[in-house]
Amino acid sequence: MSDLAQGATPTIYFIDDSATMREVIKIAFRRENINVVACNDAASALAMIEQERPSIVITDVIMPDKDGYEVCQYIKQHPVLGKTPVILMSGVVNRAVAEKAFAVKADELIRKPFQPQDLITRVKHLLYPGAPVQAVPPPEAASAALSSIFASASHPAPRPASAMRPAPAQPAYVPPAPRPVAAPMAAPAAAAAAPAPAHVAPPMPVRPTATATMDAAKLKNEIMRLESLVKKLQSELTAEREYSRALEAHVKTLQASE
Repeated sequence: MSDLAQGATPTIYFIDDSATMREVIKIAFRRENINVVACNDAASALAMIEQERPSIVITDVIMPDKDGYEVCQYIKQHPVLGKTPVILMSGVVNRAVAEKAFAVKADELIRKPFQPQDLITRVKHLLYPGAPVQAVPPPEAASAALSSIFASASHPAPRPASAMRPAPAQPAYVPPAPRPVAAPMAAPAAAAAAPAPAHVAPPMPVRPTATATMDAAKLKNEIMRLESLVKKLQSELTAEREYSRALEAHVKTLQASE
C-alpha cells in the first residue's frame, strides 16, 4: 500500500532497458496525472530513488546490471522505502518466477507483453486501495491493432488441412519366391569323419555394455531438451519483435492524437 498524501501527485519510477517501453509508458501515464521517471538501468534508478521517494516502482526482471529481484529486495529492506509498492515485469511467468517475486515481497507480477491500460489499472489499485478505478481506454484503432498482434503472437496459426492428411499407404512388401537349390553331393566318408578345425568356430557377438546404453539414452534426452529449448526461445524472440513493432505503432498513434 502506498503512503501517498491526499491531493499529492504520484511519482512512478519505471525501470526498463527498452527505450520503446519507456516512451510508451510515459505517454500512457501522461493523461492520468501521474509523474513517470523512466530509467534504463537499476543503478541510476536506485541513486535517484534515494533522492526522491517514489510512490511506486515498476521494474523489468531481466536487466544488464542488477535485475528486478535485486531492486525489489533493496527497496523492501530499506528503512525508509520499505512500504513502497513494487511491480515486477517478466516476459516469462512460471512457478519459479512467481516464487522469486514472492521471496522478495513484490506487490504485483505482470507478464510482458501487456496493454499499457492494464498496468495503469494495477498502479491505481496500489495508489488508491479500495477506491473504484475507471479505466480510460486508449484510441480504438491502436488498441485493436495491439490486441490482434498480441493474439497472433500468443496463438500460432493452425496447420492447413493438406498438411494434416495421412500419407498414402505403401503396398506390402512381397518377397520373391525362393529359387530351387540342387541337393548337395554326398561327401566322402573320410572327409565327413574328420573333426572341424578349432579356428572355424563363429566369434561371440559383442554386446553393448549397460553403461554405454545409459549414456546414449541420456545424450538423446539432452538433445531433445535442447531442441525444445531452442524452439521456445525462438518463439519468445518472435513475440518480442512483434510486440516492439506494435509498441512503436502505438507510440505514433498516441503522438498523432495529441
